[in-house]
This record gives sequence, structure tokens and C-alpha cells, in this order.
Amino acid sequence: MSFESLGLHADILRAVSEKGYTTPTPIQQQAIPPVMEGKDLMGAAQTGTGKTAGFTLPLLHRLMESRKSTSSKRPIRALVLTPTRELAAQVAESISLYGKHLPLRSAVIFGGVKINPQIQKLRQGVDILIATPGRLLDHVSQRTIDLSTVDILVLDEADRMLDMGFIHDIRKVLAIVPKNKQTLLFSATFSPDIKKLANGLMDKPTLIEVARENTTAEMISQVIHPVDKKRKRELLSFLIGSNNWKQVLVFTRTKHGANKLTEQLNKDGITAAAIHGNKSQAARTKALANFKANSISVLVATDIAARGIDIDQLPHVVNFELPNVPEDYVHRIGRTGRAGSEGEAISLVCVDELKLLKDIERLIKTNIEKVTFEGYEPDPSIKAEPIRNGRGGPRPQKKSGGQPRSNRNKPQGQKQGAPKRKNASAQKPRSNTNRNANSSSRPDNFGNR
Repeated sequence: MSFESLGLHADILRAVSEKGYTTPTPIQQQAIPPVMEGKDLMGAAQTGTGKTAGFTLPLLHRLMESRKSTSSKRPIRALVLTPTRELAAQVAESISLYGKHLPLRSAVIFGGVKINPQIQKLRQGVDILIATPGRLLDHVSQRTIDLSTVDILVLDEADRMLDMGFIHDIRKVLAIVPKNKQTLLFSATFSPDIKKLANGLMDKPTLIEVARENTTAEMISQVIHPVDKKRKRELLSFLIGSNNWKQVLVFTRTKHGANKLTEQLNKDGITAAAIHGNKSQAARTKALANFKANSISVLVATDIAARGIDIDQLPHVVNFELPNVPEDYVHRIGRTGRAGSEGEAISLVCVDELKLLKDIERLIKTNIEKVTFEGYEPDPSIKAEPIRNGRGGPRPQKKSGGQPRSNRNKPQGQKQGAPKRKNASAQKPRSNTNRNANSSSRPDNFGNR
């Protein structure tokens, strides 16, 4: 199947061709026809499947088909809601790219930047608005926006919007936009909460699910490196330096952890920047731009900030800390192995995270290979301090008496000499060609289940 066979507007096909795309991805093949027909749609797709183009292409087509004569005041006819600023910017970029030959205007609004330039843009009139819920409602409260003419509503990454507590904001928006409209909802999974939201929002939607729920991409190789918490940064620096990795996305659970790790990596001579909710929008945009341009080697991110990071052929994702919610592991490693490219996902796992690891493996129905490096074997005398599941963040249990764990685990200086695997023949930390059962040492705590 080709894009031409889908019947898209000629100027949209021209932009797609200029981008070098010829064959639509599975979700594009399934989503574009019903959206072009004006049907409501629920789409479940893993990251990296071409989901954004799956709704932007038919959205642009629909707007061109129903376009009226140009007036001085353009009403907003399409509204795209996203959970994060980065994702909003990504969707806006996609709409600009595929609509560059069309007489349509678009604008993106989100928090963290001045509101007045956004107001000026809205006053000029836009056909398509991409927004985060909070800033959108700011404009509504200031009467700088009119949503009464919206024909198409898109909820992108709806699962993350619910996770971030945007359900009340979404309901406020739904109360403002017309009831008679086309609604498109995209999510990583069709969770019960998503289905409940859709039931009150959509009219007999077309259901599309291009991948089995909560699976990891086949093009991503995964490995676990057991290591004590206090030595994670040391091992991470070694992996990056010894393999000469140039582009690594590293995940932490907290904003503070992202800042701390970034500072430590820079001290190790590895260029790094952090991206999270406490960073200004200018700082986040700069960090992401520098990472894409290879000006920095490592981008340290929290789960929320990483939504919307779309980098072609990102080779490495590292879980410096496992996520509290198993599904977030799938979202994290989905940043690599996109659009047919190979990628690798590496997780540095300490004894505290064994339950999180078990939950992840249960979710993805896979026992991830464990590879221990000589000199970095976990200390069996260290007792686990369980980490609370859920998106509320970690909550270490207090220990009675003795020195606090945080002080006991204070990072020490890096040992001299490069660590080696238990298998003396394996010289590099990781290789797809030499991974086998003999290439790892499995301490009791990390044994097969």
C-alpha cells in the first residue's frame, strides 16, 4: 500500500514524498481511512509506530475538504491536546511539515513561556491549535480563545494525560467544545480508565490496536546490569566511555535524581543535560536541541519530560533507575528501536528494584538477560529497601538504628582499571553477537524466576 492509494490531498502527498516516505506504517494504514471518512477513532500504538502522522495527515485532509473561503478571522477547526510541552511541539512540527503546501495556519500553546505572543498568534486566526490542557484553559479564562468552532478534537497520549492528573482539565475542555464533532483518541493501551473516558466522549469509535498491549518492540535488545545503587553512576560512565556512545537517553525516577546524575556525568567528562518539569521551557528546548545535534552525549530525563522526545535512530536508552510503574518501562525503551531501526535498552538494577524488575518482566512476558561485570557484583550483604509502586515516586522505608542508608551509599571514587565481564572473552560491556547464557554471572538475588 502507498500513501497515494489512501486518497490524501495532492499537496499533502507532495510533502510526504519530499520527506522521503512512500509506504504508510500499519497504524497509518488503519487510521487514515476512517479519519478521512469523519469517524471517531480510538488508536492504541506503541511509540515509534508513526502514530502522529497517522492522525495529522487525515486531519489536514479533512480540513482542506471542508475549507471555506478565506476570511480575516479564521476559526479554530481542529484542537490537539497533548500531555507535555515537548509532545505539543512535536505534533506542531509534524503538522507544519505535512501541511507546508496547504493554506492552513497552525499554532502551538503551552506553559513555561510568555502568554502574550500566543495571544497575538491566536488573534491572527488559526485553523489548527495544538495545546497542553493547563495553558489552554488559561486562554479560555482570559477569553483569548474561542473553541466553539472545533470540528475535530484529538487527545494524544491520553493515558499519560490521565496519569498526570489532567482528567479534570480534559472534562473542562470537553464541556467547552461542541458536542457534535469528530474525536480521535490515541493511547499506548486501552486501559479501563481510557475506555471509561472514551465511552462518555465518542460515538461508536473505530478501534485500532497495531501491537499487542504492553509489548516491547522487537527491534530493541534488552539487558539488565545488576549493580549496587552507590556504584550505578560509576558503571554508567564506564559503559558510555568504553563504548564511545554518542547519544544516550538516560531515565531517572525523580527530578532531583536527574540533576544529580547530570552533574556527576559532567564531572566525569561526559557532556550531559537534564530535562524535567522543574526546568524552564527554554532550558528544556535547548537541552533537547543540543542532544539532537550531538552537542551533548547524554540527556537525563524523567518519564513525564521524555514524552514527546522523538529522535530518529536513537541507539541507546538507559534506565538508571527502574520506573515505579511497569508500563513506563515500555514507554521508556520505546524511545529507541523506532521506525525499523535497531536499539538497545540497558537497565542498571540494584537490590531495591528487584520487585520492580519482576513486575516489568511479568508485564512484557520476558525474562530480561542479566549481565554482571567483574568488579561491579552486587554486595549480597546489602538489604533491600523496597520502593513503592505507583507514580507517586519512591518511598524508602526507614531503618531503625545505625547509619542512614543514604549516607552508607554515598558515591565513592571510581576504581582504577576497566571492569571485565565474568567471561574473559567478552571485552566490551555489551554486544549483540556474544550474548549468551555464559556471558553473565547471576547472583542469587538476580537469578531466573
